[in-house]
Amino acid sequence: MNKTEFIEAVAKTAGLSKAAAADAINAALEVIAKALKKGDSVQLTGFGTFAVTKRAARTGRNPATGKTIKIAATKAPKFKAGALLKKAVK
Repeated sequence: MNKTEFIEAVAKTAGLSKAAAADAINAALEVIAKALKKGDSVQLTGFGTFAVTKRAARTGRNPATGKTIKIAATKAPKFKAGALLKKAVK
């Protein structure tokens, strides 16, 4: 399911227009992204938790040349599914 299909499904389920559903979904995604950028986590009970994880700097190897390279430390978003979501997928 892509974003367009998701918007259509939400609009149909909630009885909203596609435009209203798109606005709501885009707003929710924007709020989650801003919270993660600040370093906060977003917990949606039963669905899951969005959080930021830190990856330490490390050395790697270029597979084409075999040369050792330095990989900088980064932050990455992660998602941990909640109990109800896990149960629904089972």
